[in-house]
Amino acid sequence: MVQYTLLKEREVIALTGQDSRVFLQGLISNDIDRINPSQSMYAAMLTAQGKYLHDFIMADRGPTLWIDTEAERCDELTKRLSLFQLNSDVCITRKNESLAVAAVWGPDAASCLGLKMHAGATKELGNGLAMIDPRLPALGIRLIGPPAEVEKLVTSLGFELSTSSDYDSHRLDLAIPDGSRDMIVEKSFLLESNFEDLNGVAFDKGCYIGQENTARQKHRGTIRKRLVKVDIDGPTPSIGVPITWEKGEVGTMRSSRNSRGLAMIRLDRWEEARAQNAQLRAGPATVVPVKPTWASF
Repeated sequence: MVQYTLLKEREVIALTGQDSRVFLQGLISNDIDRINPSQSMYAAMLTAQGKYLHDFIMADRGPTLWIDTEAERCDELTKRLSLFQLNSDVCITRKNESLAVAAVWGPDAASCLGLKMHAGATKELGNGLAMIDPRLPALGIRLIGPPAEVEKLVTSLGFELSTSSDYDSHRLDLAIPDGSRDMIVEKSFLLESNFEDLNGVAFDKGCYIGQENTARQKHRGTIRKRLVKVDIDGPTPSIGVPITWEKGEVGTMRSSRNSRGLAMIRLDRWEEARAQNAQLRAGPATVVPVKPTWASF
């Protein structure tokens, strides 16, 4: 079974102009030279101290670069990009009415859309694009295009309409962060949010805002916390609820739904609690951290 849902919580920003790539290269965590019409990319913008501001999926649509980001913070991202525009030949436009974002997932999703199963693989479909999610292929396919075209495509292929909650559960099963729900603006670091394993940061490109601290954490191995999946037994904890055991706090809950969620965990404290077979709690619920199968830490 192949499922799909429209991601109404996502919005697309379009960048045009001959300076668009050079403009973005100095602002984002990944290498803009990796994007082409057959390859999309995941990236972030950071503070000068290397802390999270925005994350997004980027795609090449002819002379235009599309940025798929959080709808609620799209205006904020557009204004932040505009601050660096200066005299560059770059036009930044929100596409909230002309472009929709959909997620498609299931064992046969890639073959149905004629895509090779590797992260970021992309092809044109009419006036839009289909791409294997550049973070993790198991997440499925991202569709970006005019709303009517997206709806016609998924209907013609017989995909089953699901809810955004269904997709959210799928995401949580795979331990993939969902923007500012799981990463704290101006506080979280990319590497503790697993950006390296999720193909969201390049260590072999030139300078960008926040690059120095990100590179230092990588080479010194100073990351002590990680975003991991947690299995939940009991009431679903809210974002920010501390995870504790008898010796104190181990981590903090991020987004969750029913019996699964994400949490930022101190690895040393988790290891100590695990060595003693200790029970971890988030409010009245019992939680069990689970290292993602794709994680290298």
